Amino acid sequence: MSGAVTVEGDDRLRVFLALELPDETTRVLHLWSKEHVAGGRALGTFHVTLAFLGAQPRVGVGAIVDVLRREAAATEPFALEVVRYRETRSVGMLVLDDPSRRARSLAERVHEGLEEIGVYERERRSWLPHITVVRFRERPRLAPPLPGTGTFVPSGAAALLSRLHPSGARYEVLESCSLSHRSKTLKRG
Repeated sequence: MSGAVTVEGDDRLRVFLALELPDETTRVLHLWSKEHVAGGRALGTFHVTLAFLGAQPRVGVGAIVDVLRREAAATEPFALEVVRYRETRSVGMLVLDDPSRRARSLAERVHEGLEEIGVYERERRSWLPHITVVRFRERPRLAPPLPGTGTFVPSGAAALLSRLHPSGARYEVLESCSLSHRSKTLKRG
């Protein structure tokens, strides 16, 4: 992800909300994906999507950010851990364990707040905490070892702009906010 951007000239923006990863977790994922992810387009940025909103009017982004900011501030500390690799028809992902269920609670509250302001329709399937690591047209059927991220605490939450490019989507931070807890990486004992 890149730093905050200015979007005055855009009428509609492809927006999503996500948990940001600590620098050390991101570093480990970059090294791991270079070694173990093939058969598709490996991603250069990593996050845990809370909600993908698609094209939104620029004037409505403030209300979306307000929902994220409010719910992030009300979130008790939580940690996540990579537990398995999974492929769908178009992406490979690292599925995360959320033992406290606080990440799930945050996602559900964000979804509810976004529905209340009329910008989101909840998906039929339950929210699954995960980090997308590769996109593909044809499933590569990878079976990589899990990365050594250990248990980690998200470093914050962000509203992101997704700009489509021939080489794939590029993400830019519209606004980042703190979770109510101090971020840190927890080591495996």
